[in-house]
Amino acid sequence: MEVIDIHTHGIGSFDTETASRKQIIKIAELHAQNGVEIIVPTIYASEIDVMRLHVLTVKKAMEIQASSESTAISQARILGVHLEGPFLNPQRCGALNKNAFIKPSEKALDELLDGVSEVVKVITVAPELDGAIPLIRQIRDRGIIVSMGHSDATYSEAEAGFYAGASGVTHLFNAMRPFHHREPGIAGFALTNKDIYVEVIADPHHLHQKTISLIFNTKASDKIIIISDTVKETQSSHYTGGIINTSNTLMGGSMTVMEAAKRLIKNGFNEELVMPCITTNPATYVGLHSMQ
Repeated sequence: MEVIDIHTHGIGSFDTETASRKQIIKIAELHAQNGVEIIVPTIYASEIDVMRLHVLTVKKAMEIQASSESTAISQARILGVHLEGPFLNPQRCGALNKNAFIKPSEKALDELLDGVSEVVKVITVAPELDGAIPLIRQIRDRGIIVSMGHSDATYSEAEAGFYAGASGVTHLFNAMRPFHHREPGIAGFALTNKDIYVEVIADPHHLHQKTISLIFNTKASDKIIIISDTVKETQSSHYTGGIINTSNTLMGGSMTVMEAAKRLIKNGFNEELVMPCITTNPATYVGLHSMQ
């Protein structure tokens, strides 16, 4: 099975905030050097016109790959894009620009996807926002996966998002309402619902080792997807320092999915459970099996 990363913003000084298709290709090359074979470049929340520009840049890079015979050797194949926003909750912005977040509406969705919907694989939405539930249905009707994240959703609000068509949760525990014993919230829903997929940033900084153990001991292993959430500040190999901004907020992951998987295995996690989290599970989630 191919190694897949469904959530990466960039790596090695390159990221998706660009109008240069060459920079997107460079991201694909750097991931390939670290054993990653397929990526879904993730677009930061921004003004709709800016997000569209970045999606179109990735689309052009995909067209370059499609016309090149050497791609399979030197680059991770670009499957499409993941839009991390803009329909997110500013209370749980994490390192994203909360001023770019907007209220869910069909009009905004139409503007965002006009002419590019065929390359959009995943959109992260906060399900508790006014208008989010019908928006989730509309996104699913377009054949796009909805992941819930950057969210202050209660358990019931997350459950409503799931029943509306959301099938994943973006970087579990990060940038979301924390678990509480009287209100499990979106994190509690993600852990206890047997059908929903969860993204996990498995570097040394985003989740405590015992929290990762909790996820593996609670979730069905075929619903866990290890992601990198790497950013341009992430070094291209073997870098374990936390990447933070001036507010001391984690900006992104510190290692590729292959490095993260190897780290977990080295720390005692079962290889037969870990490796599907970067191969079979993300492939099933994004529908690669049905495309073959």
